[in-house]
Amino acid sequence: MRPSRRTAISVLLLASLTWASAPARAIEPAPGVTDLVKDIDQILGDARLTPARAGVVVRSATSGEELYTLDSGKILTPASNTKLVTSAAAIDTLGPDFRFTTSVLSTGRRAGSALAGNLYLKGTGDPTLLAADYDALAARVAEAGIKVVTGKLVADDTWFDSVRLGTDWAWDDEPYYYAAQISALTASPDTDYDAGSVIVSVAPGDAAGKPAKVSTTPETDYLKIVNHATTGTETDVLVERQHGTNTVVITGTVADGYDEWVAVHDPTGYVASLFRKALAKHGVRVLGPTVREATPEEAATVASRQSMPLSELLVPFMKLSNNMHAEILTKSIGRKVSGAGTWSAGLAAITSFARANGMPTLRLRDGSGLSRMDGLTPGGITNLLIALRSKPWFSTWYGSLPIAGQPDRMVGGTLRSRMRGTPAAGNVHAKTGSLTGVTSLSGYVTSADNEPLVFSVMLNQYLSGSPKDIEDKIAIRLAQFRRDTPVDGVTQLRQAPQDGPELECSWLKPVQC
Repeated sequence: MRPSRRTAISVLLLASLTWASAPARAIEPAPGVTDLVKDIDQILGDARLTPARAGVVVRSATSGEELYTLDSGKILTPASNTKLVTSAAAIDTLGPDFRFTTSVLSTGRRAGSALAGNLYLKGTGDPTLLAADYDALAARVAEAGIKVVTGKLVADDTWFDSVRLGTDWAWDDEPYYYAAQISALTASPDTDYDAGSVIVSVAPGDAAGKPAKVSTTPETDYLKIVNHATTGTETDVLVERQHGTNTVVITGTVADGYDEWVAVHDPTGYVASLFRKALAKHGVRVLGPTVREATPEEAATVASRQSMPLSELLVPFMKLSNNMHAEILTKSIGRKVSGAGTWSAGLAAITSFARANGMPTLRLRDGSGLSRMDGLTPGGITNLLIALRSKPWFSTWYGSLPIAGQPDRMVGGTLRSRMRGTPAAGNVHAKTGSLTGVTSLSGYVTSADNEPLVFSVMLNQYLSGSPKDIEDKIAIRLAQFRRDTPVDGVTQLRQAPQDGPELECSWLKPVQC
């Protein structure tokens, strides 16, 4: 069964009546447009979409002319296409030069190398902080001549509220790094900047049947490792953090090294433990306990660190579809606009930005698209994509989009294994989106006539077999599009690669695509 009937724009435009009441004449569409509509119809006739919902819009990026549309105004689940809106709102609201600042401050009096007061670690949500960065901050405390703190070590995460998980997020995603908790004090284990997570590595032991060897990156005792894994002839390992705890249970067998990215429970406590350990390493003793409080206004700065600018952070954020970056930026937008580092404040500002830029119909429950209650329309997405082209920061934002078929992770991103060897490779700049039963692809492509186009393909509620190849076929066909010349698109499209996982490939650690 074919999808519901779409409207092919430009098929019938009535000519104006002359003063003599000449009969109206239908303006025939260009042959290439008619051919494009026919080919996309055929692509969408795939049997996998029979029980599914599909929304597709293709427009000229310069004139706004709709070349193809199917259910352009229907609300569909966007998955990570939500990040198109969040990232654009972030760079517009915060600015390309925005940086996160993390500070170490003190109160009380100095008596030689002793601080008779508290030492504060104050965060603003920086997702790029590694354990090494907290170590560098601790070293600067020691360099400032502080050797003993008689008061407390205070972790100040009050830049954001205390709500750690997004509305509607599935409880069984909670242990996984792509659904990590959001805090103004957080840490990443790698330069993908997977904030709020730790890498748990499982390696074979000394002999078959012996316990596996387990380590973490960074090294930390904040997680309690319960190791039941053994050395075997194949690797079949389950690394699972128990819900609501930091107990990580490891079972199965391992023959080769295996890594799992695990979200920590309570990132603030985790960061405080890293920082206290780093202080001790550099000879700074804190006599009091670790607590959580807001930093007093009169506190003096001892050391601070700024992140890379947002213009650079957009690259790992968008190329690798980093959920935590999206949520941290959402709360940062809220803090900037209304003084409240909350999801509600941030989402209100993002929604206002979206509506001002061509998206009248939308529902946002988070910044990443992890919520299945998020809703966008393919028509709204293409409106936004056109509107963004006039922004002063557009080239920076555009450069953060994944590029089809480009193998470098920080160039091709989540599209690096898709559309290779086709006219779309190196051409399509687009954002992917994936949840179980949901896939989307929206962005920019230049036609064979050198005409810039925008497109949005949103597929929901398919039952089996990832239809990402359907998205790819449409994108490839758009790269072949010529207004005045039909293209033997169907023959060429059969050659398009159809591999790739159902989830965002950046979510599969280690990276498998």
